[in-house]
Amino acid sequence: MQLKHTDIKLPFQSVFLIAPFFLWGTAMVAMKGVLPHTTPFFVAGWRLVPAGLLILLFTTFQGRPQPKTWKAWFWISIFAVVDGALFQGFLAEGLERTGAGLGSVMIDSQPLAVAILSLWLFQDKIGFWGWLGLVIGVGGISLIGLPDELILSGFNLETAGMAWGLDHLFQSGEWLMLLASLSMAVGTVLVRWVCRHCDPVVATGWHMIIGGLPLFALSGGLESEQWIHLATSDWLALAYSTVFGSAIAYALFFYFASSGSLTSLSSLTFLTPVFALLFGNLFLGEVLSPLQSLGVGLTLVSIYLVNQRDTLAEKLKFNRSEVQSNSPNEQQLNSSEDKPVEIPVEVRLREPEPKL
Repeated sequence: MQLKHTDIKLPFQSVFLIAPFFLWGTAMVAMKGVLPHTTPFFVAGWRLVPAGLLILLFTTFQGRPQPKTWKAWFWISIFAVVDGALFQGFLAEGLERTGAGLGSVMIDSQPLAVAILSLWLFQDKIGFWGWLGLVIGVGGISLIGLPDELILSGFNLETAGMAWGLDHLFQSGEWLMLLASLSMAVGTVLVRWVCRHCDPVVATGWHMIIGGLPLFALSGGLESEQWIHLATSDWLALAYSTVFGSAIAYALFFYFASSGSLTSLSSLTFLTPVFALLFGNLFLGEVLSPLQSLGVGLTLVSIYLVNQRDTLAEKLKFNRSEVQSNSPNEQQLNSSEDKPVEIPVEVRLREPEPKL
């Protein structure tokens, strides 16, 4: 993968380009470290509302227009419920039951769902590489989300000694993360309608605030002792997740997306779970089972294939045309067309007859 530095107008281009994915990955680790001392809905709301306020403050300084029509507020509200409340709610609840690294892998599998939704809603082509990535992704997510005992027993519940049902599904952190990923995928598709009526950065700020308020309401009604056991380090971790993991990461992401670096950004999506896995192991001591490690590898490969399906198809098409142009028959044909052909012609001069 080659990054086009001409698309970016900041110093240390590669560092800034990778920054959003680094911040998102490390924010997962920070949230996971705080959850034992607080509650999921409180963390989810705290990550959204202050970050939304910061983004709106930033857009005010930039002079970006605020939403004015009822259609704009309608689509922002739908976007807030799906990509704000549901996404962050499932994420926080799932993160409480699984590791930061595995959770990040499940979250960043959302390009697989986006590809299917785009095919269904917008007739976007998936192509060979996209379908291959989807198949590999299903296998990878299954290895991550399903218990090792169930897989090793050949999916025999009695042999694995398990009782599988809907209750177990919602108690599994990996599957809650998958629901979060699906919510994020639907939110990504909804952005097409949001952007028709409102500035996308402004909509991002408002959807964080509107989506975060119900999470605070759920926390107040269903949870208790949200901040009593929080130490100074926990508040710093929450601040990092909010300021760096949400506000700054989204600001950088939209900056690069608007400056023509969208292709490079999409190819770097797989870095988020890599950073989460690395720092989750370093700071939280998270260790994956062999099957989970294999699932992580397959999922990362699938994310890359789906994100880069158009680029890979173009490269394959170019290589085929190059091979055909370099084939012996083609070269002989080209050389015969380029070089003039000499045809020997015998000309006999007739001597003039003598005059009588």
